[in-house]
Amino acid sequence: MIRRGSTLERSLLLKFMQRTYQDLFPNEDFSHLEQTVKQYFSSDTPLWWVEEEGEQGEQGEQGDKGTRGQGDKGNNYTQFPIPNSQFPIACLWVGNAIDQVQGNRHAHIFILYVVPEHRRRGIGTALMRYVENWAIQRGDRQIGLQVFQSNKPALNLYNQLGYQTQSLWMVKFLSAEK
Repeated sequence: MIRRGSTLERSLLLKFMQRTYQDLFPNEDFSHLEQTVKQYFSSDTPLWWVEEEGEQGEQGEQGDKGTRGQGDKGNNYTQFPIPNSQFPIACLWVGNAIDQVQGNRHAHIFILYVVPEHRRRGIGTALMRYVENWAIQRGDRQIGLQVFQSNKPALNLYNQLGYQTQSLWMVKFLSAEK
């Protein structure tokens, strides 16, 4: 099931963000992510969790375990075909950005994370389709995201969903020595 998160779940969001980066860079310290969450997480930056269906094995409207509902039409939950668990197995956090060419506000994905043992089951794809529907409903004409070049599974997912490179983020590391 997908559930809309609340601003009271700041510490859980932080744990998921740290897990995301630790998966890619296991030898780094990501305590600074707390500042990112503190600065950007609000009621204007929605958060969704994928959680267990429940011990009763709740079923969708047609008796299957497919997705139910589009966006946030009053439902706090949408079903996805996932196994039971006691802890969220995925999260999606979305903010807002301004397209620097056209000047339009659009959704920007801060984080999409699926716990490793639940990957390759369609959860990431389902979350991306969910947020696309949400963004369309609020009038967005595009969605932006940033992905590390080394994160091949994420790149494959986004390419399969029709995302295209629009710009390149370039960095130069500077020496503090004089």
